[in-house]
Amino acid sequence: MTVSVLFVCLGNICRSPLAEAAFRLEAKRLGLGVVVDSAGTGSWHAGDPPDRRAQATARRHGVEIGHYAARQVTAADFERFDHVVALDLDNLRNLKRLAPAGGRARLSLLLDHVEGRAGQAVADPYYGDDGGFEISWADAVAGARGLAAKLKPSS
Repeated sequence: MTVSVLFVCLGNICRSPLAEAAFRLEAKRLGLGVVVDSAGTGSWHAGDPPDRRAQATARRHGVEIGHYAARQVTAADFERFDHVVALDLDNLRNLKRLAPAGGRARLSLLLDHVEGRAGQAVADPYYGDDGGFEISWADAVAGARGLAAKLKPSS
């Protein structure tokens, strides 16, 4: 069985590419069949690679994300993906407004999948220093592990 997951932040150049990468790693570790992508609720970075600091952070953790290209969420994403996972409350609210009636995607926050962190946002590291990207990576990994564990079929 293949499950599909879309991670969403504002511009799709910092948090959501890190979450996509972290989830790909965890799915591979668990042997989950997945389709994974990321997008932004805004369009101003469409076609751009992830922020250089996000790329450097992912690379330090053994993942290359430089080939990712930012894109904006579309109405079709709510049919294409089983799960649309926001990185913060503002983007979750925007996704709820964008979601067409009857869309199949389940909406959630990434940290809803981490024990004791429901309702929390992955902090946006864009205006900070490199350390903020490490914090975002750690949150993305925690969320990816929690979500993947929930999606893993019982044996």
